[in-house]
Amino acid sequence: MGSAARGERMLKRDITAALYVAKGGCYFGVPGVDPWDEARDARTYAGPYRVVAHPPCARWGRYWFGSPSARERHLLGDDGGCFAAALWAVRTCCGVLEHPKDSNAWKWFGLTRPPVGGGWVKADDFGGWTCCVEQGHYGHRARKGTWLYAVGTDRPELLWGPSEALIGQGETHATEEARRRAQRTGACQRMSRKERLATPIAFRDTLLAIARTV
Repeated sequence: MGSAARGERMLKRDITAALYVAKGGCYFGVPGVDPWDEARDARTYAGPYRVVAHPPCARWGRYWFGSPSARERHLLGDDGGCFAAALWAVRTCCGVLEHPKDSNAWKWFGLTRPPVGGGWVKADDFGGWTCCVEQGHYGHRARKGTWLYAVGTDRPELLWGPSEALIGQGETHATEEARRRAQRTGACQRMSRKERLATPIAFRDTLLAIARTV
């Protein structure tokens, strides 16, 4: 192998493709990261780099059918093939996929449900492993339970178990009732959609570190 070919191979080994990420978000401008926003359509990703995938979750969550007051009703899993494509990318190119805790995609695609208390468990017969971790440990203002699915990576010890929601802390006594309501209904309900979906920098770095062990 010539020096140019070796250099190109080494360069590819140093790159991670970040799939289904927000334009201009936390994956943009990071050395060694090739971000794929909506305009690039990550469903068309065919390699060659390892991946960190954040496929859209709206059609896989608790309200997959739409909000209770919405006139339009959706079908479970009707995400245009995004999750299936992300799963293929992780299994083919190796890396890690992130989705909300209790995602219906796990059952739909035959993945093992990870234990709430943490720890990696075998997910399938494709070399996949899965775990449950809360982004509240990594800077999100809500606890934001998250499931990970990884193939071909190391399986590091993460910050397992329940985190503490930061939203509501430091607010005045007048908001105590609202804080208790948030504890019952979920702190995420008090955030904007953009803030709910945002990936904390520390969690981004953790996912990239996992992918870079490929």
